[in-house]
Amino acid sequence: MSEIHDPSLHILQFYLTAPYPCSYLENRQARSQVVAPGHLVNARAYASLLRIGFRRSGLFTYKPHCDSCQACISVRINASEFKANATQRRIFKRHHDLSANRVPMQWHEEHFQLYSRYQHQRHPGGGMDDQGKEQYEQFLLTSHVDTELIEFRSADGVLRMLSIIDVSDDGLSAVYTFYDPDYPGSLGTYGILWQIEQCRQLGLPWLYLGYWIRESPKMSYKTNFRPIQLYTNRQWVDYTPAQE
Repeated sequence: MSEIHDPSLHILQFYLTAPYPCSYLENRQARSQVVAPGHLVNARAYASLLRIGFRRSGLFTYKPHCDSCQACISVRINASEFKANATQRRIFKRHHDLSANRVPMQWHEEHFQLYSRYQHQRHPGGGMDDQGKEQYEQFLLTSHVDTELIEFRSADGVLRMLSIIDVSDDGLSAVYTFYDPDYPGSLGTYGILWQIEQCRQLGLPWLYLGYWIRESPKMSYKTNFRPIQLYTNRQWVDYTPAQE
């Protein structure tokens, strides 16, 4: 991997998984490039990996590496230069009463119940709607890096959304967000706007937003947040509408 220059990564190994059904595009096979051993992915190494298109799920740091498809493109929002459009400004204002609080990275039954409702209503049949406590903890509550769990509650104290966010030396990485599927007002968009604001307050330039997939409605929304960069041909480039 010639794109890896940080000496802290030289002790790591990179291997390819066996093919598996793609979660986003029908009738396609996916593969991932996974970093091992996971416990050696420290804060410095993780920051370097984010900058070359990797992301994290539990103890796995990975990026898509499919044999005949390059649809998954890592994206990051330029937090300092981001300008919300009219719809985004309305959404942010609409949820001004939500309180955000950092809580310990540990099991909460209330969190799991919200996660289960979200998966059953928003992603039925996606493979994550039948997860139990162990799978949930491995996916969201296990981390070797600086990770924060953020609760969002409405004025009446009801839990409405949770975000799992990794903190790196040059940005935040949006690991996963889930929310009350019956609560109106585009909570997913609000969550991203809140994270952009957090980057600004912390003086961090980037919000790493995972993978943009133009052909997948679940993933194509990310380019609505601009300016945004795509990691392509081993470099970050500014996104333009012509790339849609």
